[in-house]
Amino acid sequence: MKILLTAVNSKYIHSNLAVYSLKAYHDAHSDRKDTVELAEYTINQLQEEIIKDIYKKQPDVLAFSCYIWNIEMIHRMICELKKILPDTDIWLGGPEVSYDAKEVLKNHPQIKGVMIGEGEQTFCELAACYENFDENCEKELLKVRQICFRSQTGEIVATPYRELMNMDELPFVYQDMRVFEHKIIYYESSRGCPFGCSYCLSSVSRSVRFRSLPLVFAELQIFLDAKVPQVKFVDRTFNCNHERTLALLHFLRTHDNGVTNFHFEVAADLLNEAELAEIAAMREGLVQLEIGVQSTNLQTIEAIDRTMNLEKLKKVVASVHSAGNVHQHLDLIAGLPYENLERFEQSFNDVYNMQPDQLQLGFLKVLKGSKMYQNAKEYGIVYTDTAPYEVLYTKWISYADVLTLKAVEEMVELYYNSRQYVQSLTYLREFFDTPYAMFAYLADYYEKNGLFAVKHSRMTRYQHFYDAAKLRIMQVQKAPDSADFSGTQAESGCEKTKDMQMEAQLELFTELLIFDLYERENLKTRPPFAPDLQPYKNVIREMAVVYAMPKTAHFELISERTLQKAGISVDLPERNLKKQTAQSNPKVQISETQNQNTFQNRRIWTAFDYEKRSRLDYGAAVYLLVFEDTLEDKKQ
Repeated sequence: MKILLTAVNSKYIHSNLAVYSLKAYHDAHSDRKDTVELAEYTINQLQEEIIKDIYKKQPDVLAFSCYIWNIEMIHRMICELKKILPDTDIWLGGPEVSYDAKEVLKNHPQIKGVMIGEGEQTFCELAACYENFDENCEKELLKVRQICFRSQTGEIVATPYRELMNMDELPFVYQDMRVFEHKIIYYESSRGCPFGCSYCLSSVSRSVRFRSLPLVFAELQIFLDAKVPQVKFVDRTFNCNHERTLALLHFLRTHDNGVTNFHFEVAADLLNEAELAEIAAMREGLVQLEIGVQSTNLQTIEAIDRTMNLEKLKKVVASVHSAGNVHQHLDLIAGLPYENLERFEQSFNDVYNMQPDQLQLGFLKVLKGSKMYQNAKEYGIVYTDTAPYEVLYTKWISYADVLTLKAVEEMVELYYNSRQYVQSLTYLREFFDTPYAMFAYLADYYEKNGLFAVKHSRMTRYQHFYDAAKLRIMQVQKAPDSADFSGTQAESGCEKTKDMQMEAQLELFTELLIFDLYERENLKTRPPFAPDLQPYKNVIREMAVVYAMPKTAHFELISERTLQKAGISVDLPERNLKKQTAQSNPKVQISETQNQNTFQNRRIWTAFDYEKRSRLDYGAAVYLLVFEDTLEDKKQ
């Protein structure tokens, strides 16, 4: 007997906690530990390759874990798998099939049955039916709670529901960390959610169950000892219990291994002063917070049954941001009730102005079993028939509006969430009335120039951004002035001033973009908009030795004005990496009085060290070395 638990993940780096948990529970409660095997694939693999691999395994029972990202692929594969494995019983489980199990069986005759809801006990009992009764397990299936199956006569039978499990009864699935090397670790310390957001499946049950803290601490220590890169808590609201939250945060801070990052989904407005103080005291990059805002329209928040104090949320996000040690990821959902395009723009601007490290612009998914699914007709919500059941239009937002937001979303992902354009994007924002207007402009630029349909290298992305920004700066400067001039001489002088100002703005933007580019990576190819550094190769070679910079470091000439715009204080003697060595070396001299000079837009040799990166955004360490004019005699 071979039972194959099968996961089809969205990416290779993901692991499927569900199938590992089902197998671990089975093995802990069964004498037949050899019957259940695991197989993990991704939606990016060829369907034919997955089918071939499953066929070679020759399972007697094949069970798929179903989610919105893989259900369509699974439906296609089971049609072919049943042809080549006609004697194999196929079972489905997971949120994508739990709320309409009978319909799933009616529409897919290849399926033997569906495991509904929480699956550990159900799968263990189901596996026992096949292990112990094999050919004659039909009567035994009736004893398994929370399944829906097709009988031998073709009748669809549903068994009664079972009580929810005690979380402490779940075995720890990560006993052998080698299995999860190069994978994101998903960890579950609670199930359920106290809130009832109508778009979320967690709203179906308002109960919350916790795994006891001693167990959680012991399991987290296993991750810490193994120095795994990241652990993502799958708890729906990590901080719904203050005492527990504070204990967990304190444990993570005091047991920090300097490597592992922990990701939580939190209700920011629930974080209290003690929890915020614990977070502020953490090592940079120890934790990251995902915060669902969804909308800043109070009418929308009420309509979706969401509990949120927006003003408190803003204060908490600002407090965490000010500490500078935690990555914050804020979410918005387009297509919610009572939010048209104009009002969504306001929500976008509100959240953008909170300065998150990432802003996810998502689109409403009308999930089976959710309250939103039941109310879709009332709100005029029309969505795709196939997964992910994404909104097409509503009473308040048209399909054309959705397409507009899709284009804006792509620009946000590319130019904001990538964290590759931080300084240049911040400066470009000054040329628009609102943040949303900036991303809408970039989307319009891409659309008009046919750039959405083309694959781009990283360098061409920078070039397109440069071209779009240059055009915008020129548009702003050449826009009709509100002042009334009296004569051609005044107009001529004004135009000259505008040209000079535009030239200075373009120069500043260009340097900020170069700063962004090299803060991320020392690219071999020099961008067309960057000045040629070949005449300075001897100077660069000497500075690399004097300042003991690694071979991978990049050196760039950047003006004082640009560095100050990027938030870097120009104070060379204090910021110098090898101050004593540099000052005693006749080749590179640094004046102690340079930092006392009145402001001049002098250029400074700036080094980017890629061996010392930020734990938050992976940016290179930046060092200011020496003013360009002190090295003029070294220029080749």
